[in-house]
Amino acid sequence: MLIDFFFELHRGKVPVSIREYLDLLAALQQRTVYADMEQFYYLSRTVMVKDEKHFDKFDQAFKKYFDGLEVLDDMLDAMIPDDWLRKEIEKTLSKEEYEKLQQLGDLDKLMEEFKKRLEEQNKRHQGGNKMIGTGGTSPFGAYGQNPAGFRMAGPGRTGKAVKVWEKRQYRNLDDSVELGVRNIKMALRRLRKFTREGMPDQLDIDDTISSTAKNAGFLDIKMVPERRNGVKVLLFFDVGGSMDPYVKTCEELFSACRAEFKHMEYYYFHNFLYEGVWRDNNRRWGDRTHTWDLLHTYSSDYRVIFVGDATMSPYEISSVGGSVEHWNEETGETWMRRIKDHFEKVIWLNPEPESTWDYTTSLQWTRKLVDNKMYPLTLHGLEEGMRYLAR
Repeated sequence: MLIDFFFELHRGKVPVSIREYLDLLAALQQRTVYADMEQFYYLSRTVMVKDEKHFDKFDQAFKKYFDGLEVLDDMLDAMIPDDWLRKEIEKTLSKEEYEKLQQLGDLDKLMEEFKKRLEEQNKRHQGGNKMIGTGGTSPFGAYGQNPAGFRMAGPGRTGKAVKVWEKRQYRNLDDSVELGVRNIKMALRRLRKFTREGMPDQLDIDDTISSTAKNAGFLDIKMVPERRNGVKVLLFFDVGGSMDPYVKTCEELFSACRAEFKHMEYYYFHNFLYEGVWRDNNRRWGDRTHTWDLLHTYSSDYRVIFVGDATMSPYEISSVGGSVEHWNEETGETWMRRIKDHFEKVIWLNPEPESTWDYTTSLQWTRKLVDNKMYPLTLHGLEEGMRYLAR
């Protein structure tokens, strides 16, 4: 029973032993969980994984082994019928058709229209231009096209949804990933400011020779503290959604920063900065750090680096309640200006090709907010960004 699952964990490099496997079987025999995939997931992870740094590897192995067996949550079934979520139509609009689409207006008007649709609708719709459904040009649904709409589950296509009606799970970046390109670390070394702090534990040869000569040849040993990079770095990583294709690149950058910067702190955000950030994506709703706390904790000499594609609905930057995942009481623009006012140097690293930057409104807006200190996440872009931070 579940022996193949045990072997899958081993193939996924999760350090599990026969002892943990037997403990899991014993827990199942006691009917600790029964006929519930989510409860089994948490039970097996609790029993089989002894260090949270292996949670991501466990999740990948679990999904690979049990993929296809999990059923939709009862609450989701009750709210939105399953067949509405199926990809019945994926309509591709011509350039002329797309230009005819008119945005409803501001975010408040979109919310009012959405409430009206919920009250009026009593059956499934697909391919339409008004009601909640699949395909078509309606602002509400999935798999359609509209320049400013609410995505009701289903995968994103253009990255411009104003709201996303689903609970999404992201994973932490793995800082143990080996760098694919060693030059990333070399580029980061442009941001260095060496200082000597701590206990004097290294021989200062020049001072020892000089002191010995002045001491009539009697040996006078001089020690100094180790020479370290004194630069302090505060990293913010955008995770989930349109950043999924760049996970490997971000992990390589994260690993390199861990190695190069002795004074480094990091946090995650989604799409844009608001009132809260987090350190662990598994607990991002229950264990968050208020952005005000960051401003009160970290001194202005920290070098701040944002990493993200800046691709989102413009409402997420400009509007109260514009976040796709929660109701933000203050705009993202307000929080970014506070960051800029507090810290001396702020840059944004963007994994999107620089040739595409002029075609996305939110990206241009973000670039302006960081005083055009946005650099492509390439070796050349890293060198330019580190050179600016080192000034």
